[in-house]
Amino acid sequence: MKKIKQVLAIIGVVLLVGLYLSTLVLAIFGSARTINLFITSIVATVIIPVLIWAYSMVYKLLKKHYSNRDDL
Repeated sequence: MKKIKQVLAIIGVVLLVGLYLSTLVLAIFGSARTINLFITSIVATVIIPVLIWAYSMVYKLLKKHYSNRDDL
């Protein structure tokens, strides 16, 4: 479980850093879609960690459920 959490955390960090860097680069070059990408980055800042937490919670529950089954 520890290794899975580490991998998910690294993926989350990479995604968030990528979002911020792309927003910064587009802001420097003055793209017309910069404000939309900035809003997307803010939303993703909340959504990505919540999804990672939810995936790890479901994995933990399923692992516990299947390890307690006696009919296998």
